[in-house]
Amino acid sequence: MTIRENLESVREQMALACQRAGRAEREVTLIAVTKFVEIGRIAEAIDAGVTEIGENRAQEFTEKLTFYKQNHLRTHFIGQLQTNKVKYVCGKADLIQSVDREPLLDAILAYAERNGVTQDITIEVNIGREPQKGGVTPEALPALLERIAGSPHVRMRGLMCVPPAIDREAVRPYFREMRTLFERIGHEYPALPLDTLSMGMSHDFPTAIEEGATTVRVGTAIFGPRIITGGN
Repeated sequence: MTIRENLESVREQMALACQRAGRAEREVTLIAVTKFVEIGRIAEAIDAGVTEIGENRAQEFTEKLTFYKQNHLRTHFIGQLQTNKVKYVCGKADLIQSVDREPLLDAILAYAERNGVTQDITIEVNIGREPQKGGVTPEALPALLERIAGSPHVRMRGLMCVPPAIDREAVRPYFREMRTLFERIGHEYPALPLDTLSMGMSHDFPTAIEEGATTVRVGTAIFGPRIITGGN
């Protein structure tokens, strides 16, 4: 199948999931994940209507940034970000989704203040409490929110998660817990402009939509399996 055909299939599945959940299709944003995807194939996705992309690596994000700006794409950084690479992403990505620890938040706060920019972020929650994955525990979330609430340079937009890689139906409780957490912090921090609940990838995005995702991050279902040509 072509990239356009893949996108049509993804959008159809999104529409059906919204219908099952009684939601409007406009409530859910599709992010095309472009890790290890070359410019020519991304251009095909743009021609097929993609307007938002997600990158996992700071170096790859930097290399493609001019192309993304030329095509007026909204950019999301969704991979683990090292503190020494914040300068390559902060103030350049429209949304840094993967703020997964306090030292990274501190580095973003410091860089944004020093350079006079306001950076939109979401906090990544390790909802499955998996030791090999990044993300804060739900219990650690309030401490980060307190730091953000007092800063004019970082704007908290919501939450992101990468739940355990299990069956689409088995993962549903994790998505449900994320939605509950998202709604709770909305009540507890009404001044924060929370509008993003980023969850769901190629193998489980319909379930994520049914459980309240406002953003889904889809790569393989659009571009096919990644072809890694070298590097990290």
